[in-house]
Amino acid sequence: MIRSVKMLRSRRGARALAGALLAVTVPAAGVAVAAPASSVPGPDRPAAGSVAGPVDADPQDLLAVELDEAVTDAKRIQDARNATGPRTRGARPGASSAEVTEALDDAVAAVVEDGALGATARVEAPGVDWAGAAGLRELGQARRATTHDRFRVASNTKTMIATLAMQEVERGAWTLDTTVQEVLPGVLPAEVGRVVTIEQLMSHRSGAPSRHVQQMIADRMADPESWSDFVDALEQRYTISDHLATINALPWEFEPGTDGSYSNAGYVLLGLMLEEQTGWPLDTLLRFRVFLPAGMWHASYPTEPGVRGPFMVGTVYAGDVGWWSLDEFDPMMFAAAGAATGTTRDLNRLNEALFSGRLVAPDTVEDMLTPRGTLFGGTIEYGLGVYRVPDPCAEGEYLYGHDGGAFGTVSVNWSSLDGERQITLGVNARDVTGGETPAYDLGELLTPMLLATC
Repeated sequence: MIRSVKMLRSRRGARALAGALLAVTVPAAGVAVAAPASSVPGPDRPAAGSVAGPVDADPQDLLAVELDEAVTDAKRIQDARNATGPRTRGARPGASSAEVTEALDDAVAAVVEDGALGATARVEAPGVDWAGAAGLRELGQARRATTHDRFRVASNTKTMIATLAMQEVERGAWTLDTTVQEVLPGVLPAEVGRVVTIEQLMSHRSGAPSRHVQQMIADRMADPESWSDFVDALEQRYTISDHLATINALPWEFEPGTDGSYSNAGYVLLGLMLEEQTGWPLDTLLRFRVFLPAGMWHASYPTEPGVRGPFMVGTVYAGDVGWWSLDEFDPMMFAAAGAATGTTRDLNRLNEALFSGRLVAPDTVEDMLTPRGTLFGGTIEYGLGVYRVPDPCAEGEYLYGHDGGAFGTVSVNWSSLDGERQITLGVNARDVTGGETPAYDLGELLTPMLLATC
């Protein structure tokens, strides 16, 4: 596999910083061959290789694989560390607080050196209170990314929408068995709408089409194999009517409640149900019932293209088009499934407020965290707008939260249940081609962040 010299250097840097955190030796990688760099400021272009076509692009599936690899790597290294002798949980043999901070600074720089455009990240744990950033806010621009920058949090929006839905359950307006048909009669075919429940929508067990966003994009492409048509479609405008027309044109994937499949369509429907039930638009509901109570001062739910203030603009790698800035991206492409924006601190505060019972009652939190099934090959155990992954620091324990894999941005927001250990990151570059050589390795940043909380 061809790798750039830049990528090899960053991997060596990541092993060095892991050593500072872990005091164990990690085997060296193989020899790399130089590859040409991009002609514009920003990430290198991935090496040539077999790539998926534009209509095959599924950033959420690709991200799930990367998250699984990062958790697995962190657990392997932590297990090796534990094998060197007994120690108190949270101890970092051979690494002082200053060394951990330096290692995390190196990690956020490494993922940019590896090929990402910009990254912002935050770790909060006993003895660790760190935030760092590296790279650029926007492709071809000189503005540096900072720890206060906002970005598109993508599917982390689902946690917010599920929280609003559970607030309606607590208010007595809904139950978990409330159906789409009861709230939005006629929006779905009656045979589907009268049986699909909000619990199934929140847990991705409704059978709703899993790739309706990709289908909306494909419907606007003259040539389904053209990456140029693809990036043009990414910057067009999308409406709720577009979503509903596509959802209703695609077959339901399985009988509701019998299986699980990650579906943006389900959350688009939940957003419509919330607006119909309350009489308020989602941006207002989120502002007053999630963002302000949680102290998410910079979070927003935009419904139009464009950004305000310090913002990390998404950038997509699109085959022969290369890297493309999504500065005209319409957040309504994902709507309630992924339109929100915020900072790493905003996402931290979301988890803190939710898990501590400030947004919904503790019993409701427990219900949301209880897995209804597994997604993406069984690694992610999904509840209601929140999932859990194995905690690499402690056998049998979990980290809770969500991630977001949009076409130009990646985000991760995980926390221990007590809120004592949190990691949050945003990266404004995404390779959706599925090529054998990814644009960058998210584990360069995510794995050291996980280990820093152990």
